Amino acid sequence: MRSQFPAPTTVAPDTMAAVAAVDLVKVYGSGDTAVRALDGVTVGFARAAFTAIMGPSGSGKSTLMHCLAGLDTATSGQALLGGTDLTVQSDRVLTKVRRDRIGFVFQSFNLLPQLTAAQNITLPLDLAGRKAERGLFDRLAGVLGIADRLGHRPSELSGGQQQRVALARALVARPDVVFADEPTGNLDSRSGAEVLAFLRTSVRELGQTIVMVTHDPVAAAYADRVVLLADGRVAGEIDRPDRTSVAEALHDLAAAR
Repeated sequence: MRSQFPAPTTVAPDTMAAVAAVDLVKVYGSGDTAVRALDGVTVGFARAAFTAIMGPSGSGKSTLMHCLAGLDTATSGQALLGGTDLTVQSDRVLTKVRRDRIGFVFQSFNLLPQLTAAQNITLPLDLAGRKAERGLFDRLAGVLGIADRLGHRPSELSGGQQQRVALARALVARPDVVFADEPTGNLDSRSGAEVLAFLRTSVRELGQTIVMVTHDPVAAAYADRVVLLADGRVAGEIDRPDRTSVAEALHDLAAAR
């Protein structure tokens, strides 16, 4: 494990970072009850790479993801999506950015119950007035094993199938980055492994950028890199992680608290 991170200038919009935080601060509340969820985080996430964010409960990992995805507002600092600083955009612009440039995979799937799997997958594109690329749609459905379930509604799908539909929805628009919030948290081990394998495949074969929050060392071992947070700060990183190196790093973080 190491804790050498680039200075803010190295995560500027013209670098390899698809998304980056620069001295990012997020404070909830005020006065004596204020909670500093992010305390000057600077970190970049490379294009066409699979990065996991990990840390103890309350470390700020979900807050960091939500700020980088434009789902939460930072108190100060920058959240950069390519050349776009999300911290200075209007709500209207943020809505468009989230629709056109960001994919999000929620732990709870967030599928609309009245729509079929196919309709859920294309919903963001339909709202944007765009058509799905047929070849990509078919490839996603095939690789994810849901081609024969596209006419079914969420209530007719297993949890693993619903999560695969959510993955296809996040990927079909070819977003700049896909954020995945505990994507295997509600899945059995077999379905979880299949979802993680597909996330890795989407990086290697489709050039997708994936940023995943997880607490699970097994899930993190699928990533190219793990960024560790503790007390709202970057605490280190692991390149080419495996289950053992991740578990040891989390143990060390917990022992240092």
